[in-house]
Amino acid sequence: MLDYIRRLRAKVGTMRILVPGVRTLVFDAEGRLLLERQRTFDSWALPHGCVDVGESALDAAIRETEEEVGVRIERARLFGIYTDPKYGVVYPNGDEVQTFTIAFVAETWSGVPRPDGDEVAEVGFFALDALPEPIYPIHRETIEDWRRKPDGPAVVK
Repeated sequence: MLDYIRRLRAKVGTMRILVPGVRTLVFDAEGRLLLERQRTFDSWALPHGCVDVGESALDAAIRETEEEVGVRIERARLFGIYTDPKYGVVYPNGDEVQTFTIAFVAETWSGVPRPDGDEVAEVGFFALDALPEPIYPIHRETIEDWRRKPDGPAVVK
């Protein structure tokens, strides 16, 4: 958890807060999508996280992807913006968030994917027609948007 969120939570408790977030679609040379199995919800997800104070959304996507799955994004482009209140999450500790998320597609990247051993238990590349289950619900829509319109951008209410 970011220090900013920790300090905010100390003041507001578990009430719903708006959190700026990022997620990244990373594909290998065969067109397979990189997914991570997250420990908190025991579901598969795109590399993702929060934007920290003083950080751009792109910098957050680069940082989170490298921290969580060991992949360094070298070039990325905007894919989608997801702001609907339905993108709310309640964490096991009761913290509630509504995310305002910018999705990116990594155009070039380097590194060998590996789980961070903390938030991420497992990583892998998967063909779009053979994705593992369960997939984190708010990420499933981003993947489906990619299938429908890979050129993006997708702006979702």
